[in-house]
Amino acid sequence: MENSKLKAFIPFFYLVWSDDLLSQKEFVTLQEFISSQRWISEKEQEFLLSKVAICVPPSRAQLAEWKGEIDTVIHQNPLLKSIFEVSMVLAENDSYIEDHAADFLQLENDLGILGEEAIGNFKTRSKTFTSNYQSAHTFEIEKLTRILDGEQSTIIEKVKSIISGPKFAYENSTDTAVYREKVYEWCKILADENLGNMAYPKQYGGGENIADYFAIMETLSYHDLSLVIKFGVQFGLWGMSIQSLGTEKHYSKYLKDIGSLQLPGCFAMTETNHGSNVKGLETTATYNHNDQTFTIHTPHEKAQKEYIGNAAVHGQMATVFAKLIIDEIDYGVNAFIVPIRDINSKILEGITIGDCGLKMGLNGVDNGSIRFENVVIPKENMLDRFASVNEEGKFESPIPSDNRRFFTMLGTLVGGRIGIPRSALAAAKSGLTIAINYSDKRRQFGPEGGSEVPILNYRMHQRRLIPLLAKTYAIHFALQYVTNRYIARTESEMPEIEALAAGMKAYSTWSTTDVLQECREACGGKGYLSENRIDALKNDTEIYTTFEGDNTVLMQLVAKNRLSEFRKAFGEMDAMGIINYVFENAKTAISEKNPIVTRKTEETHLLDDEFHFSAFQYREKTILASAAKRLKKLIDSGLEPYDAFNVVQHQMIDVAEAYIERIVLEQFQKAIEAIEDKKSKEIMTQLCQLYALSQMEKNKGWYLEDGYMEAAKTKAIRKMVNQLCWEIRPDAVSLVKAFDIPDSCLAAPIALD
Repeated sequence: MENSKLKAFIPFFYLVWSDDLLSQKEFVTLQEFISSQRWISEKEQEFLLSKVAICVPPSRAQLAEWKGEIDTVIHQNPLLKSIFEVSMVLAENDSYIEDHAADFLQLENDLGILGEEAIGNFKTRSKTFTSNYQSAHTFEIEKLTRILDGEQSTIIEKVKSIISGPKFAYENSTDTAVYREKVYEWCKILADENLGNMAYPKQYGGGENIADYFAIMETLSYHDLSLVIKFGVQFGLWGMSIQSLGTEKHYSKYLKDIGSLQLPGCFAMTETNHGSNVKGLETTATYNHNDQTFTIHTPHEKAQKEYIGNAAVHGQMATVFAKLIIDEIDYGVNAFIVPIRDINSKILEGITIGDCGLKMGLNGVDNGSIRFENVVIPKENMLDRFASVNEEGKFESPIPSDNRRFFTMLGTLVGGRIGIPRSALAAAKSGLTIAINYSDKRRQFGPEGGSEVPILNYRMHQRRLIPLLAKTYAIHFALQYVTNRYIARTESEMPEIEALAAGMKAYSTWSTTDVLQECREACGGKGYLSENRIDALKNDTEIYTTFEGDNTVLMQLVAKNRLSEFRKAFGEMDAMGIINYVFENAKTAISEKNPIVTRKTEETHLLDDEFHFSAFQYREKTILASAAKRLKKLIDSGLEPYDAFNVVQHQMIDVAEAYIERIVLEQFQKAIEAIEDKKSKEIMTQLCQLYALSQMEKNKGWYLEDGYMEAAKTKAIRKMVNQLCWEIRPDAVSLVKAFDIPDSCLAAPIALD
């Protein structure tokens, strides 16, 4: 290559060999080009062809030498725009090369070398904006933590200090029996700290603070989720079923011992053949007036109680849901306290207990099955707040309607549908903390000549994690709202609160499933290692979408509530009111679907919280009205209501989802309004904008079909989602630090400094 004109070939040789593999097409293209150039002598052609011999690749030293010469030329001539221009400089502007410019440019094309892009491969880009982007601290983490914890900050700190102690070191044994005992020991420690009885009345040793109880459940979920479920079964389901469905005689007899874990128990509702359909339970409780007892009986194998937490090993008593039978008349499902073991853990006569064995997760919880063979219990063991058997042996209830009594009884147990989504939320926070911390440290690829770049700087990686972070923050504030509504509930509000709790349980647990899967993938092979805890988080929360009500069934419950409210609203209006309602909705639809609004793409508009809320509310109202109209049409055509609901089930899920998403956005926006710290408010506003726009992007098909947006607008929304991810990225690590998860609980080596 001492011949200056032959140096013109150096860039081409380097580019085709730089991946250590010369393709047949590249070989033929270069061979034909070299052979066709008459200005090159036969000897020179022979030399050049030796450099493209597939069987004799250049050495690493030769490649490095070629690259060094190219780098020098580009560094000295930063305005060069094509490989041919580089060739000209290397060939010292040889006239032969200049005369054959068209041939060289055609060679670039034939080899698929794209001018400036190819030049870019050689330019040193160690100072690109992507590689220089990094974590920053634009707000005070501690202030945001206080905003998240709110009035429960004291109890949250107490729980964190307990679960960070040496006694709560994770149990790594694969022996289920060992694991179950460790979880039971942890529960005892928590009971001794008066955390289990937090929701019970003070006169029975409790803290009489349901808000703190929910905060305890959520905070414990930063630790082992088997502990959370065991804790929830004992102190929540078992204890609160006594508190909610029983009366004074039950409180004084049981609550103190339940709160101290002297009396471990179960909540026996689900049966093999009946899970979500509680009305269909087949276990019977037959009243015997002669001796004033009930006989609890499992009529067949498929009616056994199944998946019952605390049943397989530790439970001594159970709240059993069974059909009350008096004089062969079925009075519907009621609740009874049934002993299943004595104080020495011996299973009692007439009781058969099975062990569910290994599960996908939560193997520290002793789930089991229970069968009752004519087990006799005293009359006072009926939880009789809403129904009882009087002295004459007759059924009586302060609620005359069977249907209303049944739903009132179940309504008292809504607390479980608040505890579970809050636990799921904590698991999502843990997963995001692990994945985002790792993504900020893990470096991969980078510009030529520069160092490798944190993978959180890559736009696609941001797209994977940061919208989920925004959604997790949104769910946090929405669950606080539902919790507060539940605590301050009135009887008239209960149907709405039940629907809210059901919908948020589904929305939060589905979101956690999505979050943890994305976190696992975003951490690559490290996310697959058990030491980094994402596997435990994933496996333990899988069942969250099923227990306390299957999510799809719960969303149908939400939709039915919304349809009921819709019908109620019309029922309370006179003719003029209905006309005005329809007119106002139509006016809103017309104004929001005019050509200017549907394609408006200015940044100020796209980031406007009123636009966000209007879009969510419009979707909610439109889907609800459409479902109601379709149902009415089906029923009017002669279809039975049951069949009509089955036909529109998929639309019912849309009704529920649109309603819940509007609630989530609304509560996020309201929470931000109440934030006083300027910097915290700014970052929360960005997260809220990202949540709103990413949900609109997810639902863009609906908005396009409905004519609410045009393609130009949905494209602009997609670009804005990308931009918000980029702008939030420097704060991502600080945002997960604001969750304030103890390092000992996080425990993932890839997440820790």
